[in-house]
Amino acid sequence: MTISKPKSKKPVTEPVEIEPSTETVVSKKVSKKPSITKSSEANEIKEAVELVEKEANASTKKRKNSKTKVIRDSFSFPEQDYLKISELKKTCLAEGIHIKKGEILRAGLHLLTKLSLTDLKKAVEQVEKVQTGRPNSSKI
Repeated sequence: MTISKPKSKKPVTEPVEIEPSTETVVSKKVSKKPSITKSSEANEIKEAVELVEKEANASTKKRKNSKTKVIRDSFSFPEQDYLKISELKKTCLAEGIHIKKGEILRAGLHLLTKLSLTDLKKAVEQVEKVQTGRPNSSKI
């Protein structure tokens, strides 16, 4: 008996045909400018493209601005000042403006920053000073 050597099990590789890349074909098509005979049509197309680009840029800018950090805090108000906030809120609602208490306070803050130093000093002097902190619990 003769012992035969096992045949090598190398995979058979066939030559693969390489097709032309579709990217080059597409880029050639994109790079060609369409032939438009009327200049008004060309202007309309340019305006439409510019409008779409402006809207895309505006939407990305709006997303970035909406990520402002919100800080929570608590304040003590005299009852009269708290009633003034409620009155302002009712007045705004009567005019069709939906507003929250925090938005009223922020609007007041924006108005105070626009005042001159003398007017700001007068406004601060009119504000009643309140005791800070939580009230003591009374034991019966």
